[in-house]
Amino acid sequence: MKTSDHIALDDHHAARNISDRIALGITLTLRFFADTFFAKRYGNRAIVLETVAAVPGMVGGMLVHLRCLRWMVDDNNWIRTLLDEAENERMHLMTFVEIAKPSWFERVVILVVQALFFMFFFLLYLVSARTAHRLVGYFEEQAVVSYTLYLEEIDAGRVENVPAPAIAIAYWNLPANARLRDVVVEVRKDEMGHRNVNHGYADALTPVSIDLKA
Repeated sequence: MKTSDHIALDDHHAARNISDRIALGITLTLRFFADTFFAKRYGNRAIVLETVAAVPGMVGGMLVHLRCLRWMVDDNNWIRTLLDEAENERMHLMTFVEIAKPSWFERVVILVVQALFFMFFFLLYLVSARTAHRLVGYFEEQAVVSYTLYLEEIDAGRVENVPAPAIAIAYWNLPANARLRDVVVEVRKDEMGHRNVNHGYADALTPVSIDLKA
């Protein structure tokens, strides 16, 4: 997913109701555990983060698809947008797997975390699609923070600015001599776009929203 450079880096949606506060609380709790487990190993953190981040778009796209079939209504391009988001996050994952080379232990952690998050998010979307999209919006806000810190580590020389993997060069159409920093910049742009889309969807799913309300 391509996003424009003018999107604000530090955009934050203020929690305005119980749905928002639940989503923000879950996000900050998971952020605490991520900070504790990974510290400044941002490449490894990215692998777990992107494994989880690829779930909401696929789950949301599937459930919106089924809802539109049941009620015979148009999806207003939600399905394609959500599936594109899932694909984009999967490409982030494949890129960072090439960079960070996860251990077998981390791969097991990924399997467990993804399975648990899939079940949680599936149920959450059934109960309240609005809260689910707000949760993703807050997740993406934190992803932007994490990738900004990742860039700071690269710029400070504490993380080697290795050559970009071929998969990243092809996906983002980067120069052949692109480095890790170029990849992280592109990934952060993607996350800013996902942040804004999901907050926008959450805003649309108000009690008076038509067709796609939770």
